Amino acid sequence: MSSSQAWPRIAAQPAPLDTRIRMETPEGIDLLLRPAGLLSRSLAFSIDLLIRGALLVGLLYMFQALGEFGTGLFLLALFLINWWYMVLFEVLNQGRSPGKQIMGLRVVHDDGTPVGWSASLLRNLLRFIDMLPFGYSVGAFTCLQHPMFKRLGDLAAGTLVIYRDSLTERPVLPEAQPVVAPLVLTLEEQRAVLAFAERQQTISPARAQELATILIAPLQLPAHTAPQHAVDQLNGIARGLAGSI
Repeated sequence: MSSSQAWPRIAAQPAPLDTRIRMETPEGIDLLLRPAGLLSRSLAFSIDLLIRGALLVGLLYMFQALGEFGTGLFLLALFLINWWYMVLFEVLNQGRSPGKQIMGLRVVHDDGTPVGWSASLLRNLLRFIDMLPFGYSVGAFTCLQHPMFKRLGDLAAGTLVIYRDSLTERPVLPEAQPVVAPLVLTLEEQRAVLAFAERQQTISPARAQELATILIAPLQLPAHTAPQHAVDQLNGIARGLAGSI
């Protein structure tokens, strides 16, 4: 299988002021990804660092009472938290550690698919190189130089840190008795009726009645229909189109 069949096609590199990447999956679906910059990634890492520090301090006080055995348990916990904290969250929580979740970020593969165990482990193991010589200097320099803000761990693992788009809530349709349109509506007419119903919360009643009198003409509704009755009829048709019958 050729690489063009196995991986999405990525569009031309974004312009310097455009941090959005558009790619097409093998199924023909367009994805729009927004790579996260250095500042948001640094804040997310700082939050995770504070959480890990708090966990280690709590475990240290807990294990002190166990003497040398407690010291051994603490060293084991130190290893697990330092090296597996990020990996477990990224793989089991859709690419989001607590810090990334707070900052609205997530880790994905270069093709936009969820990050896997091997990629997450590799990108996190290479953090010790990104931290050289101090204060994440190598990682920060690489991130600023790359058009998609990748550090060395991302380059090696084929991963990308992106902004997580929040789900857009569908507008609530006004209360009305669902009815069937008196004729078959075109796609544009259906969109117009639905848009009218969805926008009623953002416009005045007078404006809604004015728009309703314009929309009823192509629907073959009586021309003498009262404005408010036209609004109710269009809301009912919108309810029917939305599957509320």
